[in-house]
Amino acid sequence: MATIEIRSTDDRRRLGSRDPSTSSGRARASLAPLHAAAGTAALLLIASFWTATLVTELFGPWTAVVTVKQLIPWGFLILVPALAATGGSGFALAKGRSGGLIGTKRKRMIAIAANGLLVLVPSAFFLAARAGAGLFDTAFYVVQAVELVAGAINVTLLGLNMRDGFAMTRRRRKSRRRGAI
Repeated sequence: MATIEIRSTDDRRRLGSRDPSTSSGRARASLAPLHAAAGTAALLLIASFWTATLVTELFGPWTAVVTVKQLIPWGFLILVPALAATGGSGFALAKGRSGGLIGTKRKRMIAIAANGLLVLVPSAFFLAARAGAGLFDTAFYVVQAVELVAGAINVTLLGLNMRDGFAMTRRRRKSRRRGAI
């Protein structure tokens, strides 16, 4: 059975951009799938970099380690736009709000970006150069350990943001259902 939603002009004015029947509401609704897809892609890429690194270090020959270490920087060509799309669409979806889960997600994204720019990207290029030169020395393994810890932190933070995004979507759907008759 179809649900028909009837709202008064006062309801529409009160809801503003959250009302999917307004043009700004539709624009925000069209950003949500982009935000979800970009965030999922970023999380999966970082998790795959981390997993490939750990598996090859523990079980693979040195040639596999070299290959993984040299491929990861190329993965940035997909990861950086995915993270930018996630952050940009999230900022647009938040539309100036900063409290609650939105504020928490925003703080996590700042930590994710800082961790990526200050630790993960430089580490990846350092490790790719060392692996390419066949230098598996103490410096390589120290940076490798730091990269694994920083990568695990980013996977965790992105996972928490995804969980909170799902919670926000559930709340929005529940509130829409309550307004429908």
